[in-house]
Amino acid sequence: MLELLLCSSLTILPDFLFRRFVQGKRLGREITLFSVWFELRWGITLCLILTLSLITTIFYFHPSTKAATSVFRTVTVLPEISGRVAETFVDINQRVKAGQPLFRLDATAQEAAADTSRRKIAEIEAAMIVAKSQLAEADGRIVQARGGLRQAVDELAARAEVQRRSPGSVAARDVEKMQVNVETQQGAVDAALASREAIVSELEFQLPAQQASAEAALREAQADLKKTLIVAGTDGIVQQFALRPGDVVNPMLRPAGVLVPDRRVTALLAGFGQIESQVLKVGMIGEVTCIAMPWQIVPMVVTEVQNVIASGQVRPTDQLVDVQQFARPGTITVIMEPLYAGQLDALPQGGSCIANAYTNNHAALADPATGALRRFALHAIDTVGLVHAMILRIQALLLPIQTLVLGGH
Repeated sequence: MLELLLCSSLTILPDFLFRRFVQGKRLGREITLFSVWFELRWGITLCLILTLSLITTIFYFHPSTKAATSVFRTVTVLPEISGRVAETFVDINQRVKAGQPLFRLDATAQEAAADTSRRKIAEIEAAMIVAKSQLAEADGRIVQARGGLRQAVDELAARAEVQRRSPGSVAARDVEKMQVNVETQQGAVDAALASREAIVSELEFQLPAQQASAEAALREAQADLKKTLIVAGTDGIVQQFALRPGDVVNPMLRPAGVLVPDRRVTALLAGFGQIESQVLKVGMIGEVTCIAMPWQIVPMVVTEVQNVIASGQVRPTDQLVDVQQFARPGTITVIMEPLYAGQLDALPQGGSCIANAYTNNHAALADPATGALRRFALHAIDTVGLVHAMILRIQALLLPIQTLVLGGH
């Protein structure tokens, strides 16, 4: 309507003034409701053409959208393990700090596993003490076996010397027995050494490995025990938290609640039409008005233009995707931030807004190589942005009325 009034003042009004004061035609006489088309046909035709051209120019070079939202991320209150709730520490809509306990699961199984691991470590430590005693005993057996071997060797040598000096004085059977005795004592020494090596291996390898496994099992049990206490990962407000002692929580099926982090709104996510993809650039100045901030216009700047359109996303599934599913065009996602810090602090997270972005041709106008015709066109494009700014202010003025009165709220 604003564009039509503006264009009519440049087309229909001059045509009427010409008919009235040059041709002498008067309203209600020559110009009536039935003859207005014939009398003002040039002005009406030019008005329609100029209005359509102006609207197209405004909405293309100065895009607008009602899909501007202060999106935010929530944190799901979810334990890493399944279990039955033993105790809750917070209630719904309660503000919490990072690290504050939210609820605790029944930890009977985890405590039993940790206690079993501690007892296993104590058992292995006791086995090490016993093995050290066995090692001392093995050392004593080695000394004893070596003494017996030395005695048998000496006895065999003495009898062999007597046999050499006086053949027949010592029975050959006795010499053979002493030889067997030496071999037996040597076997006893080897067995004692082997027994000591087995004990040493048990002390240096087997028992330390068992102890390391038991300590790892204890750390695992302690980690599982810590998982039974669920704490807040960030500052925020707990929502949809209705757990009570005795409820069963499953991380795959049933989350415990939602944590809304404490964040100030620092940017808006806006979706503009695809036809404006060549116009939207990083650094464009814009304006927004929000439902939660009535009668306020906040200057913005475009900080990022997403180079993909979400509606064309394809996920691998067991079904072929029909291209007809993509028939509905998506939007160009744009991130807009306040031109001055703190201007959106009063906007709640998730608030809806109306956003405008304005094309700025200052650099092209400042370029000496820009021709006169192009310079005029760029001036005209920048100037008609004022119409869009006026429309946004009218929307900001009428938004509370449309929401509260006309909207039935």
